[in-house]
Amino acid sequence: MLPVPHRIERVRRETRDTFTLELAPVSGAAIFSPGQFNMLYVFGAGESAISISGHPGRPEKLVHTVRAVGVVTRAMRKLKRGDSIGVRGPFGAPWPVDLSEGRDVVLVTGGIGLAPLRPVIYHVLANRNKYGKLVLLYGARTPADRLYTREFERWRRRPDTYIDSTVDAAGRDWTGNVGVVTRLIPRADFDAANAIVMICGPEIMMRYTVAEMQKRGVSLDRIFVSMERNMKCAVVACGHCQYGPHFLCSDGPVLRFDRIAGLFGKREI
Repeated sequence: MLPVPHRIERVRRETRDTFTLELAPVSGAAIFSPGQFNMLYVFGAGESAISISGHPGRPEKLVHTVRAVGVVTRAMRKLKRGDSIGVRGPFGAPWPVDLSEGRDVVLVTGGIGLAPLRPVIYHVLANRNKYGKLVLLYGARTPADRLYTREFERWRRRPDTYIDSTVDAAGRDWTGNVGVVTRLIPRADFDAANAIVMICGPEIMMRYTVAEMQKRGVSLDRIFVSMERNMKCAVVACGHCQYGPHFLCSDGPVLRFDRIAGLFGKREI
């Protein structure tokens, strides 16, 4: 429960309300699995659960991409290089990168949801011979709200990689897709019979993505979603993150969809 102070090495603005913090771990290494999160503590403001968005093979750097939407994350946005921030973690169940070996890896995400999936991309590209195709389908509100645009172009050039993106709204200078991210699924190039699907984004987007994946022939036991929300303690003590019989800070945030299908989308849960 005790946050460990980390030094901020770099602050990078991603969009108008989203930024990335690069931290120097006090122990010299930050070992984590793709999909895990940390509790970041801003002194005088409070604590917030933030997914780790860096490279799992480079533990000397701890990276978090954050959207400023509340008291803690707005205070976080004011931090500068050289400031300190408290860190607890890593916590939670990771994305199934081991289970995905030998299969196509399909990532579907919207907005800030790309940040928790970026470590999966790094891991697959660093171990390219262990996986089939890497497919990334990404949706953002506008072209200006897209994350990691420079990396997109580098990822796109890698072998056996299919990347497509869309935005909800755009001006005349935008030449890409316009519409919800689920429209990209029918034409995506992957083997549905031998694919693992990982989804991160708003719950309504994840619900429709699951439905589209089923139409493609992906079974629910090969679909995984991130349900990170309401994290307060991260150690199964407070109960804020309880989701039916699951505690998302330990059983999740990554959950196999067939295990939560009966709960997903119910407003009272």
